[in-house]
Amino acid sequence: MLDRVFRIGLLFDFYGALLTDKQQYCLEMHFLRDLSLSEIADELSVSRQAVHDISRRAEQILEEYEAKLKLVERYQRERNLLGEIYSIINSLPPEAAELPQIHLTLEKLEQLLD
Repeated sequence: MLDRVFRIGLLFDFYGALLTDKQQYCLEMHFLRDLSLSEIADELSVSRQAVHDISRRAEQILEEYEAKLKLVERYQRERNLLGEIYSIINSLPPEAAELPQIHLTLEKLEQLLD
């Protein structure tokens, strides 16, 4: 379940603006603010089933965008590579780590990874 919430959150970060306002609201309330479908239904004055359908359709749309654009996959791959580069540079002998270029590179990699 946590993996699903994390995935939807990541997809929402990348593609959420492409959803309708109602789809954005339902996903944000359900996954990011942890409201139940019933609570969201009460706020929107619709049935719980309607909220479920809106949320499922929005999730499906996000997955379709990712299947076509692969921005999340690229983001995760690049973060992993940056982490590996950081580890390699950080494991250099102490005398190499003192070089200004190495120190600056590590700082820039840390900024990218934060």
